Amino acid sequence: MDNQLEQNTHRSIADVTTPNASKYLQQLCKHFAHRHSATFDERSGEIAFADGACRLAAEDGVLTITIAGPDDARKTQLESVIERHLVRFAFRETLQIAWRAA
Repeated sequence: MDNQLEQNTHRSIADVTTPNASKYLQQLCKHFAHRHSATFDERSGEIAFADGACRLAAEDGVLTITIAGPDDARKTQLESVIERHLVRFAFRETLQIAWRAA
């Protein structure tokens, strides 16, 4: 899966402040594992999509999300997919998700 993230040159990253970083990392990976290859533990995870990838890292109070896609359109689409699911899982919180080039 690392290969897929490295192969895609269009990347973005977001650092999301939340006390539930590990919980959301695991929820995202478990959710997408039903249709995509996903590996994870309490601190890190990766999801391989058909033409892109998502890497997640949970540190104390911060969930770092890295998205990689073959082009800007697919990268933006993956950002949207991950963001929508994260917001749904974190319905008790108001998350600030700001994507930047990586």
